[in-house]
Amino acid sequence: MDRLLEILHRNWGYENFRPCQREIMEDLLAGRDSFGLLPTGGGKSLTFQVPALVFEGITLVVTPLISLMKDQVDNLRQRKIKAVYFQSGMSPAEHQLAVDRCRLGKVKIAYISPERLGNKSFLIECGAWNVSAIVVDEAHCISQWGYDFRPSYLRIGNLRKLFPDAPVLALTASATPEVVNDIIAKLEMQNPKLHSLSFERGNISYIVRQSGDKNLDLLKALRGVKGTAVVYVRSRKKSVEVAKFLNANGIVAGYFHAGLPAEEKARVQDFWKSGRTPVIVATTAFGMGIDKADVRIVAHFDIPSSVEEYYQESGRAGRDGLPAYALVLTAPRDKAALARRVSTAFPAKDYVFRIYELVCSYLNVAVGTGQDKVFEFDFRKFVEIFHLSEASVKSALALLTRAGWFEFDDASSARARVMVTVDKHELYLFSLDKTSDDVLHGVLRACEGVFADYVALDEHKLQKITGLNAEQIYESLLKLRKLRIIDFIPRRNTPSIYFPQDREETKRLYLPREVYEEQKKRMIKRIDAMKSFAFAFSDECRNRKILEYFGEKSGKDCGRCDLCRARNPKKISPKTRGH
Repeated sequence: MDRLLEILHRNWGYENFRPCQREIMEDLLAGRDSFGLLPTGGGKSLTFQVPALVFEGITLVVTPLISLMKDQVDNLRQRKIKAVYFQSGMSPAEHQLAVDRCRLGKVKIAYISPERLGNKSFLIECGAWNVSAIVVDEAHCISQWGYDFRPSYLRIGNLRKLFPDAPVLALTASATPEVVNDIIAKLEMQNPKLHSLSFERGNISYIVRQSGDKNLDLLKALRGVKGTAVVYVRSRKKSVEVAKFLNANGIVAGYFHAGLPAEEKARVQDFWKSGRTPVIVATTAFGMGIDKADVRIVAHFDIPSSVEEYYQESGRAGRDGLPAYALVLTAPRDKAALARRVSTAFPAKDYVFRIYELVCSYLNVAVGTGQDKVFEFDFRKFVEIFHLSEASVKSALALLTRAGWFEFDDASSARARVMVTVDKHELYLFSLDKTSDDVLHGVLRACEGVFADYVALDEHKLQKITGLNAEQIYESLLKLRKLRIIDFIPRRNTPSIYFPQDREETKRLYLPREVYEEQKKRMIKRIDAMKSFAFAFSDECRNRKILEYFGEKSGKDCGRCDLCRARNPKKISPKTRGH
């Protein structure tokens, strides 16, 4: 344990472990399967990142969040921890370099998207690695009972067969008892110890407000609770509209959604983290991996589709332990809107198969071709050409992805990446024009570790270093790539589609019952639970409702939520009273 604490302090600067972290690490290092049920902000990543530096071999981490995967690897590399990732959007050269580093034992942590585990050649490559542990992040994705089931997660069993002696750690922030049991069964975990923290967030006041004008009620709430805030909405368009309304009324707000370019996303996040933009209006694309301790209020302008989703998002408030608020604004029309989400999420099967056919035609993928290929997919152009509904098409793409016919990645706004492919001494042998030479030296200054691996390129930083504009830099990077001095992968803002198998004839397509009918039933059940939380005419404590949903019994009311305050206003402590 002294060694673990020393690693924690040296690499992350923390003096002590959070609750459950040490116990999970001990199980992992002892070779025991274990399950970490740690609510949002509980420090799940450290439970495997610290032991990974003790193990001799590689810790494999399966995660569905590609953008988070990239951020985690970048953060680890900044801490001088050797890490790589594998996902469908990589170039062949990037993939091969990462494989070689794993094979040679030059990596401590390897992040893998679950889709990669369906690739036989990738599994053969993995078989040559020295793997010490397997971590399944967002483990609820493997459960058909979970709110975000992904069939690709069922392929994790392939890793267990390859490395039967490696302990498995399953991690999730929110799971009902039936989901926990299903995860354990699906991962074939051997007598795992469950390490869990209470779902109780003792500093958060849950408030549901029936609203006649959501804009005005949101404005009132943000003016009353000083500090950093997150406002969740359901559409990109609304994120822009609500942010504009807040700015017009004296509250500095930015907006965030999956359609923003990578550089803009980074800028918005940086401004929010630094406090320059105290309020962020965002779709659910915002939040994963964002660890800001002093968020005072999380407001849901649109009602979430499940208690799990609501709990995860509202749990981004008050991570510093100080009083914080989770506000849901509801209107009478929201009940009908929730019901419509079911039909939107599960369009008719014939429609889904028609979308598959149109996508393949649009990408020029013939029947019997396409296996293991990635295609840029201009979603908006596709929708416009065929005069389709964006929401219905996205649902169809999600169902086809879950069924394994192809994999649609909507969050594939990727930053430019660069690697120097010649030896340091060889750089002096090239005769370059001044602009290209300035760009090359700028890359060497801006990108640490660029001789050893692909590094994300901050193009704004490169512009400041060189004094050149974006077009000059881009042309010079292409020249340097042509001279084989660097390998340059331009930034990409277009979604992508990956075919794990050849295109199939449309008449042979099917959606498994567990992907369509069963998931539809479970979505209806989750929506009913959310309706009960937000609309039920009852004075039951909202905190107790959440705890009971996750199978945790609470003998007392929280005294903080709006229903508790309405029943007993005089007993509310001034420290927890709303402004």
